[in-house]
Amino acid sequence: MYEMHIGLEVHAQLLTDSKMFCGCSTRFGARPNTQTCPVCLGMPGVLPVVNRKAVEHAVTAALAFHGEVHERSVFARKNYFYPDLPKGYQITQYEEPLAEGGWVEIDTEEGVRRIGIRRIHLEEDAGKSVHDEAYVSENASLVDFNRCGVPLVEIVSEPDIRSPEEAKRFLTTLRHTVRWLGICDGNMEEGSLRCDANISVRPSTDEGLGMKTELKNMNSFRGVERALAYEAQRHIRVLDSGKQVEHETRLWDETRGVTVPMRSKEETDDYRYFPDPDLIPLVVDKAWVEKIRSSMLELPEARKMRWMRCFDLSDTDASILLDEKGIADYFEDTAQHVSDPKQAVNWVMGEVLRALKEDKISIDALRIRPKQVAELITMTEEGILSSTSGKAVFDEIVHHGGNPYEVMERLGLSQISDTAEIEAVVDGVIGEYPEEVQKYLNGREGVLGFFVGQVMKATGGKANPRLADTILRNRLDRMK
Repeated sequence: MYEMHIGLEVHAQLLTDSKMFCGCSTRFGARPNTQTCPVCLGMPGVLPVVNRKAVEHAVTAALAFHGEVHERSVFARKNYFYPDLPKGYQITQYEEPLAEGGWVEIDTEEGVRRIGIRRIHLEEDAGKSVHDEAYVSENASLVDFNRCGVPLVEIVSEPDIRSPEEAKRFLTTLRHTVRWLGICDGNMEEGSLRCDANISVRPSTDEGLGMKTELKNMNSFRGVERALAYEAQRHIRVLDSGKQVEHETRLWDETRGVTVPMRSKEETDDYRYFPDPDLIPLVVDKAWVEKIRSSMLELPEARKMRWMRCFDLSDTDASILLDEKGIADYFEDTAQHVSDPKQAVNWVMGEVLRALKEDKISIDALRIRPKQVAELITMTEEGILSSTSGKAVFDEIVHHGGNPYEVMERLGLSQISDTAEIEAVVDGVIGEYPEEVQKYLNGREGVLGFFVGQVMKATGGKANPRLADTILRNRLDRMK
């Protein structure tokens, strides 16, 4: 039996307008090498200046993951040569990071488990080597420096993860949190959230950790899970053969579903870290940390507990609504304006999510707003609209705008709740179907649903179904 230990290094691009140490734009998709300056290109004589917003976002991340924010941290130079690193070094933090400690909680088959955080620190991104775009000739590479200097927060876990599935859950939870806080958009396709993984496998009877390999080039949650699963089995095959796993960095080949050697793994000394002489120590005093903490959004888990307590939501419903912050806010705004929050759950999870999916839009672009949904819920509860008509009004507002009462009148969908009017329709239906009447009189009460359906059909869906049901039951029971 073998036991695996996995640690993740997650790089999250911070949502700032400018780069970590200069004023260049961080906008994605610009023409190559148009968002650069002497500072991010490392020209002689330039001096970097720290982006305050990037520091604030990094502190927010540290607090969200329960880390200890150090009052003093130091930027260092990580020295290595690569074509997309124009300075020949990367500005990062090493011996004195911004924050240490903390954890991320994930759901496992055994229950909730905490994965420890080793460190959280700031650094700048490197550029991008371009190999496979249409404008790059065969056997050639080009370099785009637009990404040089983009601010990153690196979150390094302890090797507490025990399976590829847990690694995927860790990454999913972390991404959800940074997106929720608005400090990173979490777009793995655009490279704004990237993950490297360290994995080691050892016999379960041994202590400590086995020889680790580092995996790179994983561009999706599924890719991380598949790469780790493959690499774990590769380690086991090597160990079963009596050989030792090599300490190396490997690339994940998504097409072939295998990892391939990239280079022997560097040690810390290979990078020759030393404090950056152009940057003074970063000081984040306690008052600033507390100010950031007090302005932080309510985190998803805390909001879930509150919803379950105040709105009597199930864990499953709350989790679905919390998947995206915009939808969570939409639901809460709706629930606060109705008497029964469960109806808000039904409408948001049903009609609202359906509209978003069908029209392929975000919640911010949805034309009908929470107070209008709440108004529709109230109208159906009070019998002004049937549930079917309410959904028709909802769709009309989604596509053409308007307010619920105006749309209801325009479509002629107001519900019939006049007792005399419904009684007349009921009498007509009963007279039209004598065989079904006899079935009811013989004890088959399920036929009542058929009669309600006929009343609704006769009124174009406008009859109050509860009132129709009551009148039908009384009429038929008197015939027994």
